[in-house]
Amino acid sequence: MTFRDTFSLAFRTVRGNRLRTGITVAIIALGITALIGINTAIVAIQQKFLESFSSMGATGFTIRFREPRMFFGNNSDLKKEQKGKKREKKSNQGKPITKLQAETFKATYQFPSQVSMSIFGTRNAIVSAGSKKTSPNVWVQGADEHYADLNGFTVSYGRNLNTMDIQSGRNVCLIGRDIAKKFFGENIETPVGKTIKINNIPFLIVGALAAKGSTLGRSLDNVIITTYANVRSYFNSNVNASYSIQIKVPDIRLMDGAIGEATGIFRPIRRLNVTEDDNFVIDKSDSIVEMLMRNLSFITIAAVLIGIITLAGAAIGLMNIMLVAVTERTKEIGLVKAIGGKRGNIRVQFLLESVIISLLGAGIGIFLGIVVGNIAGLLLSTSFVIPWNWVIAGVVICSLVGLGAGLYPAIKASRLNPIDALRYE
Repeated sequence: MTFRDTFSLAFRTVRGNRLRTGITVAIIALGITALIGINTAIVAIQQKFLESFSSMGATGFTIRFREPRMFFGNNSDLKKEQKGKKREKKSNQGKPITKLQAETFKATYQFPSQVSMSIFGTRNAIVSAGSKKTSPNVWVQGADEHYADLNGFTVSYGRNLNTMDIQSGRNVCLIGRDIAKKFFGENIETPVGKTIKINNIPFLIVGALAAKGSTLGRSLDNVIITTYANVRSYFNSNVNASYSIQIKVPDIRLMDGAIGEATGIFRPIRRLNVTEDDNFVIDKSDSIVEMLMRNLSFITIAAVLIGIITLAGAAIGLMNIMLVAVTERTKEIGLVKAIGGKRGNIRVQFLLESVIISLLGAGIGIFLGIVVGNIAGLLLSTSFVIPWNWVIAGVVICSLVGLGAGLYPAIKASRLNPIDALRYE
């Protein structure tokens, strides 16, 4: 028998036992769907992370408030906490970055770079104009004239915030594309010069932002950027609210020097002496991405474990089905041997049947996994993703599962005595 004949016979046998084949294929497909689906979604999330943090790129970093550490547990922990509180009181630990400190840093920092300061306003503002109004889900951000550039926003029409806006505290703002479309339609020129109300407070629109998309389920076009003075007055009066400072240098080779100078300038502003630890954190843009990617790697490991456990169960089921097939087809095996079929032909036939079933499950599982994973990508507004490395891994794994599950039944079938097999009823 040629390999072609053996393969044809194996395929006809698989097709002839549809119910049994279908159950096994479904189990294998379930494991591959979990493996491919989760990893496709992870690739989409990674793509979105990279897009979200690429606005500042590898040459940007952020100075933010270091929140005080909390201690829980026994009395020794409580004593440490009390001592820590005393040190915090003495050394300015645990205090947010104030407007004066951020402005002082911005005025003092002379390293060749762009510096921006900002403060979060609210994520549930209501915007209205005439008889129309939004749901309470508009984000308001307080910023300065450099914030839009450093965070990847582009003014499509009108102008950006300027120093006069910051110093005068006048009620002006930039609006995102979603808000502009809701109130003024598709024409990007229409909003500029109009007045809207944010939580019933009137603001003049000086610029309309270009579409930016969404990240992690949040639309970056459903945002309003105004001056940090306005946010402090109207949207965030919390005395513990902290400012953030963003710095972007023109060349990645300047990063270490920029961070060193920023630390040296900001420590005296924060009233820290030489023996005290920094009470602020410097986050590099690429380090944030690396941290998020590390967290996603744990999800990948979980997906692999789920897939392996499911495929292990499928392998056991497939082996049992093949053993049953050997028993049912004992007379057929005897007939094949009687007309000249060799042990090798029998082994190859049963191994091929097992591999075909596994690869059918792999094909269905890969298709479903890519579809399920890209549904997550669709929600995040990413492009269509195919994780080719995991697709190839799925095919290889299923081939190995098929070979492993079919090996013992194939050997058992090839060792049958042709005379005893022909007499089998």
